[in-house]
Amino acid sequence: MLSFLKKKKIIPHIKLSGVIGNVGKFKQGIDFSGQEEIISKAFSLKKAPCVAITVNSPGGSPVQSHLIYNFIKQQAKKNKKKVIVFAEDVAASGGYLIACAGDEVYANSSSIIGSIGVIYSSFGFTELIKKIGVERRVHTAGKNKSTLDPFQEEKKEDIERLKNIQLDLHKDFIEVVEKSRGSKLKRNEVELFSGEFWSGRKAKDLGLIDGVGDANQILREKFGENVVIKKFEKSKSWLSKKISSSNDHVDQFMNLLDEKSIWQRYGL
Repeated sequence: MLSFLKKKKIIPHIKLSGVIGNVGKFKQGIDFSGQEEIISKAFSLKKAPCVAITVNSPGGSPVQSHLIYNFIKQQAKKNKKKVIVFAEDVAASGGYLIACAGDEVYANSSSIIGSIGVIYSSFGFTELIKKIGVERRVHTAGKNKSTLDPFQEEKKEDIERLKNIQLDLHKDFIEVVEKSRGSKLKRNEVELFSGEFWSGRKAKDLGLIDGVGDANQILREKFGENVVIKKFEKSKSWLSKKISSSNDHVDQFMNLLDEKSIWQRYGL
């Protein structure tokens, strides 16, 4: 029995699914601290020829995206393993940045891929508070401490400051994509870094991914029908399940709306 198992190739398979960052009161999103141990364990399987990673994320925190991307690259180098990434419904924005940690990237033909850009969204309530007779009072130490306060009129200098930060973040994102995809990118067809997103099939034509297919299909093609795919995925603790099923329904509803708004950018 043991000799039979030794002949089979075991491929560790990590699944990263959700909005990136500490989303909501119970930290349901993908973040580095929550995934570090799982990623380390997957790469520690000595005889595994590669590590497979499935990404299903519309993005979120740029910092957490970079932390996870960098850690995957470090572990791959340290353990001398190839990384194969598979996109499910969405690998967009920070989700695509993480996918760039792969030596090869695959997706379904209908997956949403790309959105290489940076976004900030908010609301303005200045007219509303005037109508209901509310006076906004803000006292700061530091003239820019109240930048982009939604209850005050927008200031040109605040918008310019935000745009400069976004340009820096966008530049970092572009550098990751260019380093990862290199000469595979088809730059002449469209503006790849405009924030636009595409289907998996079109993303392949643009060089953003290497092929169309799912994890089971591709891994069996590469390593044989007898390949053993060992899943690594963060499980929800008993305590977080118990707390999240409590009577704090308003908080849960607001968290759901926040996550839903991010997913809906890609029609999901």
